Amino acid sequence: MAQEIQTNLQAVYNKRFKTIDKRILTALQEGKINFDSLSLEEVRGLTTAIINLETQTLQDDVQTLLEKKEAIERELEKKSEALQETKYTIFNILEDEVLKSENALAKLHQVKLQSIDLYDILSEMVESAIITALEKDRDGDIIESTTEVIKEISFESIKEGSLNTIRVRKILSTILVSAIDVAEATPNRAEQILNSTLKGMRGGLIKSIDRFKQRLEFMPVEAKHILIEDYDTIIEDLNQTDTLFSQVVITQAHESSQEIKNMLIKLNKEMAYDLEELILISKETADIMKSKFSSFAKTAMKRADIALKSPKAQEAKRMGMQAFGVAKLALGSAIKYGKDAIDKK
Repeated sequence: MAQEIQTNLQAVYNKRFKTIDKRILTALQEGKINFDSLSLEEVRGLTTAIINLETQTLQDDVQTLLEKKEAIERELEKKSEALQETKYTIFNILEDEVLKSENALAKLHQVKLQSIDLYDILSEMVESAIITALEKDRDGDIIESTTEVIKEISFESIKEGSLNTIRVRKILSTILVSAIDVAEATPNRAEQILNSTLKGMRGGLIKSIDRFKQRLEFMPVEAKHILIEDYDTIIEDLNQTDTLFSQVVITQAHESSQEIKNMLIKLNKEMAYDLEELILISKETADIMKSKFSSFAKTAMKRADIALKSPKAQEAKRMGMQAFGVAKLALGSAIKYGKDAIDKK
């Protein structure tokens, strides 16, 4: 029956009418289709047929654009890899063929950290840095040197992107997992490795937030809309950086061997007293953001209020009301069915 109704509709559906309402209403009238008498399956089939008739061209356009988007994304990935490789080549030439003094190389390495996409090589870089520290100081205390290098890697990885929780957690987790791998392979230095890694991560996070704070204070008006789009999220994330840090440590602790787990939990407890600087800088940054950009946030809320009056928002509101009506009807039927069953007993 549903297929017969669809076939009947397609036969009378005429695109010569200029408006969509005229096309639909005329087709229903000529096809002698009465919605009230149709079953759910027939209503579904009929509306699907109308949607397909009206949107086929748009569906084809969307599919074409999606295919283009996938091709662009593939090409973008290839070009990004080529860009990264070219940067490596340039730095390698300068390191191997041009710069000779240790002082010049150190400066170049600093520039290199700031010029390449660190996340692609973050895990391997952390592992290499810790192993290098171990090899250069076999008998001494590696905490100071490793802390400094992890701090710098953390800072350079975090600073240029968004400070949102997901991204920061991902970077810190990647760094800690790499350190855990080295610690498990070097059990006699494991606690030193983990201690210095956690201190470096904390230092890098503090330095990143402090940099964000400085940029907030001197940010031009034109750039403020970037923050406003994510205002509430940034404020919320800034108010829980200490929690985020501890969660990263505890999560990785529970995914490690018992020995490493015990070390990380112990170090995390000890570090709880050292997170005051992180909490303070985060609070100061949130306060600056509130004081400087709250008025812009209110303006954004006004724009959002206007958006709520848009056709899309109105449709969402209407569908919400309709969903409530459907649920209420279903609930009423269930209650009636239950009452009838009790009455029969």
